[in-house]
Amino acid sequence: MASAKILVVDDDPAIRNLVSRYLSQQDYQLEVAQDGDTALKVFEQFNPDLVILDLNLPDTTGLALCREMQSRTNVLVLMLTSEQNPKQGFIEGADDFVTKPFDLEVLSLRIKAILKRQRSRGNLELQSLIYGDLVIDPNRREVYLKGELVILSALEFNLLYCLASKPGRAWERKELLQKVWGYQDESSEGVRVIDVHIGQIRKKIEPDPKNPSFIQTVRSVGYRFD
Repeated sequence: MASAKILVVDDDPAIRNLVSRYLSQQDYQLEVAQDGDTALKVFEQFNPDLVILDLNLPDTTGLALCREMQSRTNVLVLMLTSEQNPKQGFIEGADDFVTKPFDLEVLSLRIKAILKRQRSRGNLELQSLIYGDLVIDPNRREVYLKGELVILSALEFNLLYCLASKPGRAWERKELLQKVWGYQDESSEGVRVIDVHIGQIRKKIEPDPKNPSFIQTVRSVGYRFD
Protein backbone atom coordinates (compact mmCIF):
# COMPACT_ATOMS: atom_id res chain seq x y z
CA MET A 1 0.00 0.00 0.00
CA ALA A 2 2.74 2.42 0.93
CA SER A 3 4.13 2.65 -2.58
CA ALA A 4 0.80 3.39 -4.29
CA LYS A 5 0.74 6.53 -6.43
CA ILE A 6 -2.32 8.76 -6.11
CA LEU A 7 -3.31 11.77 -8.22
CA VAL A 8 -5.76 14.20 -6.58
CA VAL A 9 -7.78 16.29 -9.03
CA ASP A 10 -9.98 19.03 -7.55
CA ASP A 11 -10.42 22.71 -8.40
CA ASP A 12 -10.97 23.59 -4.72
CA PRO A 13 -7.50 24.32 -3.27
CA ALA A 14 -8.71 23.68 0.27
CA ILE A 15 -9.93 20.16 -0.55
CA ARG A 16 -6.93 19.47 -2.78
CA ASN A 17 -4.43 20.48 -0.13
CA LEU A 18 -6.28 18.81 2.73
CA VAL A 19 -6.57 15.45 0.95
CA SER A 20 -3.02 15.46 -0.40
CA ARG A 21 -1.53 16.44 2.96
CA TYR A 22 -3.53 13.77 4.80
CA LEU A 23 -2.64 11.00 2.35
CA SER A 24 1.02 11.96 2.16
CA GLN A 25 1.23 11.31 5.90
CA GLN A 26 0.26 7.71 5.09
CA ASP A 27 3.28 7.34 2.81
CA TYR A 28 1.42 7.41 -0.52
CA GLN A 29 3.14 9.10 -3.43
CA LEU A 30 1.02 12.17 -4.22
CA GLU A 31 0.53 14.55 -7.12
CA VAL A 32 -2.23 17.15 -7.49
CA ALA A 33 -4.00 18.99 -10.29
CA GLN A 34 -6.60 21.75 -10.30
CA ASP A 35 -8.18 21.20 -13.73
CA GLY A 36 -8.55 18.62 -16.47
CA ASP A 37 -5.75 19.85 -18.71
CA THR A 38 -3.20 19.82 -15.89
CA ALA A 39 -4.52 16.48 -14.66
CA LEU A 40 -3.92 14.78 -18.02
CA LYS A 41 -0.36 16.12 -18.22
CA VAL A 42 0.43 14.93 -14.69
CA PHE A 43 -1.35 11.64 -15.41
CA GLU A 44 0.93 10.88 -18.34
CA GLN A 45 4.11 11.62 -16.39
CA PHE A 46 3.10 10.22 -13.00
CA ASN A 47 1.19 7.09 -14.13
CA PRO A 48 -0.86 6.85 -10.91
CA ASP A 49 -2.41 3.72 -9.46
CA LEU A 50 -5.46 5.68 -8.33
CA VAL A 51 -7.04 9.02 -9.24
CA ILE A 52 -9.21 10.87 -6.73
CA LEU A 53 -11.35 12.87 -9.12
CA ASP A 54 -13.77 15.72 -8.50
CA LEU A 55 -16.97 15.49 -10.54
CA ASN A 56 -16.98 19.21 -11.40
CA LEU A 57 -13.90 20.85 -12.90
CA PRO A 58 -13.51 24.30 -14.52
CA ASP A 59 -12.49 23.09 -17.99
CA THR A 60 -14.15 19.66 -18.22
CA THR A 61 -16.19 17.19 -16.21
CA GLY A 62 -14.89 14.47 -13.95
CA LEU A 63 -16.90 11.99 -16.01
CA ALA A 64 -15.15 12.96 -19.24
CA LEU A 65 -11.77 12.93 -17.53
CA CYS A 66 -12.46 9.50 -16.01
CA ARG A 67 -13.36 8.16 -19.44
CA GLU A 68 -10.23 9.64 -21.02
CA MET A 69 -7.86 8.34 -18.34
CA GLN A 70 -9.30 4.84 -18.39
CA SER A 71 -9.00 4.71 -22.16
CA ARG A 72 -5.23 5.06 -21.66
CA THR A 73 -4.60 2.78 -18.67
CA ASN A 74 -6.49 0.58 -16.20
CA VAL A 75 -6.22 3.29 -13.55
CA LEU A 76 -8.55 3.10 -10.57
CA VAL A 77 -10.86 6.09 -10.05
CA LEU A 78 -12.47 7.31 -6.83
CA MET A 79 -15.00 10.04 -7.63
CA LEU A 80 -15.70 12.98 -5.33
CA THR A 81 -19.24 14.27 -5.79
CA SER A 82 -21.82 16.43 -4.08
CA GLU A 83 -24.58 14.44 -5.80
CA GLN A 84 -26.32 11.59 -4.01
CA ASN A 85 -26.75 9.42 -7.10
CA PRO A 86 -23.45 7.97 -8.37
CA LYS A 87 -25.01 6.24 -11.38
CA GLN A 88 -23.34 8.23 -14.16
CA GLY A 89 -19.92 8.00 -12.51
CA PHE A 90 -20.14 4.22 -12.39
CA ILE A 91 -21.30 4.09 -16.00
CA GLU A 92 -18.15 5.99 -17.00
CA GLY A 93 -15.97 3.51 -15.11
CA ALA A 94 -15.45 4.95 -11.63
CA ASP A 95 -14.54 2.27 -9.08
CA ASP A 96 -16.10 4.01 -6.10
CA PHE A 97 -17.37 7.39 -4.95
CA VAL A 98 -17.39 9.57 -1.85
CA THR A 99 -20.04 12.22 -1.29
CA LYS A 100 -18.95 15.70 -0.19
CA PRO A 101 -18.54 16.68 2.56
CA PHE A 102 -16.55 13.60 3.53
CA ASP A 103 -14.56 12.32 6.46
CA LEU A 104 -10.85 11.89 5.70
CA GLU A 105 -10.71 8.60 7.54
CA VAL A 106 -13.60 7.26 5.45
CA LEU A 107 -11.81 8.42 2.31
CA SER A 108 -8.67 6.62 3.44
CA LEU A 109 -10.60 3.39 4.09
CA ARG A 110 -12.21 3.57 0.64
CA ILE A 111 -8.78 4.03 -0.94
CA LYS A 112 -7.32 1.07 0.93
CA ALA A 113 -10.29 -1.10 -0.08
CA ILE A 114 -9.91 -0.20 -3.77
CA LEU A 115 -6.16 -0.86 -3.78
CA LYS A 116 -6.62 -4.11 -1.85
CA ARG A 117 -9.11 -5.37 -4.44
CA GLN A 118 -6.70 -4.51 -7.23
CA ARG A 119 -3.74 -6.25 -5.64
CA SER A 120 -5.50 -9.34 -4.31
CA ARG A 121 -6.50 -10.78 -7.67
CA GLY A 122 -3.49 -13.07 -7.58
CA ASN A 123 -1.99 -15.17 -10.32
CA LEU A 124 -4.00 -18.37 -9.86
CA GLU A 125 -5.48 -19.84 -13.01
CA LEU A 126 -9.22 -20.00 -12.42
CA GLN A 127 -11.74 -21.96 -14.43
CA SER A 128 -14.05 -20.07 -16.78
CA LEU A 129 -17.73 -20.05 -15.87
CA ILE A 130 -20.04 -21.08 -18.71
CA TYR A 131 -23.80 -20.61 -18.53
CA GLY A 132 -25.38 -21.21 -21.93
CA ASP A 133 -24.25 -18.40 -24.25
CA LEU A 134 -22.56 -16.52 -21.38
CA VAL A 135 -18.85 -17.18 -20.72
CA ILE A 136 -16.98 -15.50 -17.85
CA ASP A 137 -13.20 -15.83 -18.01
CA PRO A 138 -11.63 -14.77 -14.67
CA ASN A 139 -8.05 -15.07 -15.91
CA ARG A 140 -8.43 -12.72 -18.87
CA ARG A 141 -11.18 -10.85 -16.99
CA GLU A 142 -13.38 -11.01 -20.06
CA VAL A 143 -17.05 -11.82 -20.60
CA TYR A 144 -18.51 -13.19 -23.84
CA LEU A 145 -22.17 -13.42 -24.81
CA LYS A 146 -22.93 -15.51 -27.91
CA GLY A 147 -19.24 -15.27 -28.80
CA GLU A 148 -19.18 -11.46 -28.64
CA LEU A 149 -17.01 -9.63 -26.11
CA VAL A 150 -19.03 -7.74 -23.49
CA ILE A 151 -17.30 -4.61 -22.20
CA LEU A 152 -17.54 -4.40 -18.40
CA SER A 153 -15.85 -2.08 -15.96
CA ALA A 154 -13.53 -3.67 -13.40
CA LEU A 155 -16.16 -3.51 -10.66
CA GLU A 156 -18.92 -4.79 -12.94
CA PHE A 157 -16.78 -7.82 -13.75
CA ASN A 158 -15.95 -8.43 -10.09
CA LEU A 159 -19.62 -8.24 -9.12
CA LEU A 160 -20.77 -10.51 -11.94
CA TYR A 161 -18.06 -13.07 -11.18
CA CYS A 162 -18.92 -13.03 -7.48
CA LEU A 163 -22.58 -13.79 -8.24
CA ALA A 164 -21.91 -16.31 -11.02
CA SER A 165 -19.30 -18.25 -9.05
CA LYS A 166 -22.04 -19.34 -6.62
CA PRO A 167 -25.20 -19.78 -8.71
CA GLY A 168 -28.40 -20.06 -6.74
CA ARG A 169 -27.08 -18.28 -3.68
CA ALA A 170 -29.03 -15.23 -2.54
CA TRP A 171 -26.61 -12.42 -1.66
CA GLU A 172 -27.53 -9.51 0.58
CA ARG A 173 -26.39 -6.15 -0.71
CA LYS A 174 -24.21 -5.62 2.35
CA GLU A 175 -22.53 -8.99 1.65
CA LEU A 176 -21.77 -7.94 -1.93
CA LEU A 177 -20.34 -4.62 -0.74
CA GLN A 178 -18.05 -6.47 1.65
CA LYS A 179 -17.06 -9.13 -0.88
CA VAL A 180 -16.57 -6.95 -3.96
CA TRP A 181 -15.91 -3.44 -2.64
CA GLY A 182 -14.10 -4.50 0.51
CA TYR A 183 -16.00 -2.41 3.05
CA GLN A 184 -19.22 -2.48 5.04
CA ASP A 185 -22.00 0.02 4.40
CA GLU A 186 -25.64 -0.66 5.25
CA SER A 187 -26.79 2.87 4.37
CA SER A 188 -29.04 3.77 1.45
CA GLU A 189 -25.92 5.03 -0.31
CA GLY A 190 -24.39 1.55 -0.14
CA VAL A 191 -27.60 0.03 -1.50
CA ARG A 192 -27.52 2.40 -4.49
CA VAL A 193 -23.96 1.37 -5.30
CA ILE A 194 -25.02 -2.26 -5.73
CA ASP A 195 -28.25 -1.48 -7.56
CA VAL A 196 -26.54 0.81 -10.05
CA HIS A 197 -23.93 -1.81 -10.94
CA ILE A 198 -26.51 -4.59 -11.22
CA GLY A 199 -28.55 -2.39 -13.55
CA GLN A 200 -25.55 -1.76 -15.80
CA ILE A 201 -24.59 -5.46 -15.92
CA ARG A 202 -28.15 -6.42 -16.82
CA LYS A 203 -28.15 -3.99 -19.73
CA LYS A 204 -25.04 -5.67 -21.09
CA ILE A 205 -25.77 -9.39 -20.63
CA GLU A 206 -29.54 -9.80 -20.36
CA PRO A 207 -31.67 -10.30 -23.51
CA ASP A 208 -34.39 -8.35 -21.69
CA PRO A 209 -32.97 -6.30 -18.77
CA LYS A 210 -36.47 -5.67 -17.41
CA ASN A 211 -37.08 -9.42 -17.20
CA PRO A 212 -33.60 -10.75 -16.37
CA SER A 213 -32.76 -14.40 -16.81
CA PHE A 214 -29.24 -14.39 -15.30
CA ILE A 215 -29.32 -11.99 -12.34
CA GLN A 216 -32.52 -12.28 -10.33
CA THR A 217 -33.73 -9.85 -7.68
CA VAL A 218 -34.46 -11.51 -4.35
CA ARG A 219 -37.09 -9.36 -2.71
CA SER A 220 -36.08 -7.79 0.61
CA VAL A 221 -32.67 -9.47 0.33
CA GLY A 222 -30.55 -8.67 -2.71
CA TYR A 223 -29.60 -10.65 -5.80
CA ARG A 224 -29.07 -14.19 -7.04
CA PHE A 225 -27.43 -15.60 -10.19
CA ASP A 226 -29.51 -18.32 -11.87
